[in-house]
Amino acid sequence: MEQSWKESKAVFAAALVPPLFWLVLFFLVPLAIIWAYSFGHNDGLTDIAITGTFKNYARAIEPLYLKIFIKSAWVAAIVTGLCLVIGFPVALAITFASDQAKTWLLLLIMLPFWTNLLIRTYALIAVLRTEGYVNMGLEWLWEGGGTIAALLGLQPLGDFQPLELLHNNFAVILGLIYVHLPFMVLPLYAALDRLDKSLLEASLDLGAGHVRTLFKIVVPLALSGIASGVLITFIPALGAYLTPDLLGGPDSQMIANVIERQFKRANDWPFGAAMSFLLMYMTFIAIAIHAVLSRKTPEAR
Repeated sequence: MEQSWKESKAVFAAALVPPLFWLVLFFLVPLAIIWAYSFGHNDGLTDIAITGTFKNYARAIEPLYLKIFIKSAWVAAIVTGLCLVIGFPVALAITFASDQAKTWLLLLIMLPFWTNLLIRTYALIAVLRTEGYVNMGLEWLWEGGGTIAALLGLQPLGDFQPLELLHNNFAVILGLIYVHLPFMVLPLYAALDRLDKSLLEASLDLGAGHVRTLFKIVVPLALSGIASGVLITFIPALGAYLTPDLLGGPDSQMIANVIERQFKRANDWPFGAAMSFLLMYMTFIAIAIHAVLSRKTPEAR
């Protein structure tokens, strides 16, 4: 006779208590402490007095910091949009690849996760720096063009001037795309792989064409994957710290870098905590918008 789950509460409790205890002790409690700090002020060099003040939040939305918040959201939106434009054809190609090729393509998408982010970022620095591989390749092409011009008796091209590809907004956006592209491709592939291929064949048989089929059939049926990919790409990009810190310059810092400075250099933990929770509130808003849109989007049948 099968045993009802209601009669096995002790088993469920034994399985639930350890992870719940871990979650509360090492996640919720520290989070609550930082949240309490956001309503306090420094009382001496090391003490924080929690007084219930909202001054830290008011300071965080001053024009100086609000501009950084808006810039961070704008950069994250650009990164998310470019990841979607790049990742959708990649996910589509993986979906329609053979089973053997599909396995290898998915492996290539997940391969970056096997390497530490810091190492991958330094590798990108080696590519983008003034003496990096991009400028070396461009210099080789420039010298080749100069040689051809000399052979044709044309005016020489002059000395090659390396491009400034590092420590600017371009490097930050490129680095964030490099880091977050797999987060866009995988949910897109998961949604596209569930598509009923007969719908595509019917659309093509009725003369819709490949482009019209893509935008009228494939994209609407993949909206759930697009929404998930946008969410899990935008949120990490919004709170990115390492990539802007290593690839960006003084004018390309994002909100996470400002928060880090409040905790480590300025020793202003209450203000840093307030900015951290404003960022978290923005994350909750993004998740709420995703939940509302998901309810309004009809599931593919």
